[in-house]
Amino acid sequence: MKNVVCLLGSPRPKGNSAMMAQALCQSAAVAGAQVTTFALNSLTYRGCQGCLACKKEAEACVLNDGLTPMLEAVRACDVLVLATPVYFGEVTSQLKGFIDRTFAYLKPNYPRLPRGERSRLAPGKTLVFIIAQGHPREDLFTDIFPRYQYLLNWQGFTKSHLLRACAIYDQGAVAARPELLAAAQALGRELAQPTAPD
Repeated sequence: MKNVVCLLGSPRPKGNSAMMAQALCQSAAVAGAQVTTFALNSLTYRGCQGCLACKKEAEACVLNDGLTPMLEAVRACDVLVLATPVYFGEVTSQLKGFIDRTFAYLKPNYPRLPRGERSRLAPGKTLVFIIAQGHPREDLFTDIFPRYQYLLNWQGFTKSHLLRACAIYDQGAVAARPELLAAAQALGRELAQPTAPD
């Protein structure tokens, strides 16, 4: 059974990125995956403090706050879904705070290690990025996904998918775009399938 962890970065519980993530997660669950969803905006946590304790005496982030159980859940997952609207050309601050804290997954001296050995996480995890963008121009903000894909690849997320929706500004607008929800559902079913042995 695939273990899917979904992190909702929007402050809106029924925002467009959250609706796309819900469609994916419900489809994955129906197809047999175990799905756990966290709404980041409902948690109290701090960003990375740059203390480097995770590179010295600790194997995990030493901060004990709302992100602590989530960081452990991501450590155990097969698939990580990150859902966010685009705010000022970036992921939300809620999601960025989590991403910064994933620094703890990297081993000490990680820059000098081969790419496949930098992370404390098991290799072969799958990353899904769901991005809801109000601006209609598809050529804008295209740097978000490849930037985080590159960084999270260091941490063991060696497979990745992007679901991106443009021109959905108003809350709930994605409901009028059935093709987007259908794509999310199809990807959810695909992600729930057992991984074929190498």
